Amino acid sequence: MAESVKPIDLRSMLRYIPQFRDKVFVLSVDGQLVSDENFPNLLRDVAVLWSLNIKVVICHGASYQMRELAAQTGVKLSNDDGTGVTDAETLKLALTAANRLTHEILEGLSANDLRAATTNACIAHPVGILQGVDHLYTGKIERVDTGLLTTLLEKDIIPVCPPLGFDGEGHTYRVNSDQVAIEVAEALKAVKLIFLVPREGLIINGQLDRQILATELAATLKQHRDWFLPEQISKAEHAVKACQAGIERVHVINGRVDEAILAEVFSSEGIGTMVHAYEYRQIRKASKKDLRAIQQLIKRGIESDELVKRTRATLERELGDYFVYEVDKNVVACVACHWHPELKKAELACLFVHPLQENMGIGRKLVNFVEARAAELGANEVFALSTQAFAYFQKLGYTEGTPDDLPPARRERYEQSGRKSKILIKKVAPAAESGPT
Repeated sequence: MAESVKPIDLRSMLRYIPQFRDKVFVLSVDGQLVSDENFPNLLRDVAVLWSLNIKVVICHGASYQMRELAAQTGVKLSNDDGTGVTDAETLKLALTAANRLTHEILEGLSANDLRAATTNACIAHPVGILQGVDHLYTGKIERVDTGLLTTLLEKDIIPVCPPLGFDGEGHTYRVNSDQVAIEVAEALKAVKLIFLVPREGLIINGQLDRQILATELAATLKQHRDWFLPEQISKAEHAVKACQAGIERVHVINGRVDEAILAEVFSSEGIGTMVHAYEYRQIRKASKKDLRAIQQLIKRGIESDELVKRTRATLERELGDYFVYEVDKNVVACVACHWHPELKKAELACLFVHPLQENMGIGRKLVNFVEARAAELGANEVFALSTQAFAYFQKLGYTEGTPDDLPPARRERYEQSGRKSKILIKKVAPAAESGPT
């Protein structure tokens, strides 16, 4: 059975649609998924994207089918992924597997009332002789026929690109499907490249990594290649190359999940791994337009008694002290830094992270931000009040204090509240006194 995710929030989708309308997404589908029972659901996702005026190009692999055909026919594959040597028998199986897969994709798109066409848009030449070894029918993409693909898209036809390259003399070459996807995405200036795979995303050192900078991923590949599953190294390497080629976002997601594409594209948390070319998350000063988002965010904390109740009037009055953490222009966390100049102390308050963004280091980043902000203001101490997160603050270097550590006005409110929050304090060096960082 297909795995399921939380239903897509329509309001969340509406935030993203304007920025993606009339843009191009390139989907790179692992050949194994075409035979999966969830594949029709993926094509329904494509239909939704198309209905929103988001252009889609589909590239696909064929390794899985090539291995099946080799087992059936007894042919020994010289390679199955478009790298290394491709002999004549392997090329023959690659053509058979690719053609079958392309046909299945075209059938599936037709079932969703979508027009599509297979293309020979990848112009290739032989890899040639490398280190004394003739790679025979393995090809290297020379260029992509952008005009052909653009014409198809303009006529509402979805291009389907097999893992094959063609030259001007009528020869066909086996090429790596990940490379096809990158070349097509770069040529069309796609805003997203989405790798659909049979796993949750990129598993790095045994853990699913949900967001990672391309530079960080490249460094990890170089220093800890053994942290990656063998079958995912190509996806990781090509994700880095795609970002280096100018594609801002590369996603690696589980194609066996129902509504996988929509869940990844139209939500801030996603379901798989996003590799990004730059830091797409940011901490910024809150503005009046953020009031509703902050209210909705901290409502959860108030209901669970993690946060003290704050009215809209209170938030409006103290808005200048608030900062928000954005993911793709969506507020997913907030914090306040209240300054008490008479004692050179700053209060870290109203720290809250949306549950779907927990365990991603956002809370720590906001705490570090407030500490740096306090130092800029000239504080020598930061304090926080907490009923449930005191252990978290202690891990970040805070120690338990007493009501005597609070500014007089803040102590009065503390005693009136009756919450009996623990008081956590941490010394900071004012910016003028701190050394180089």
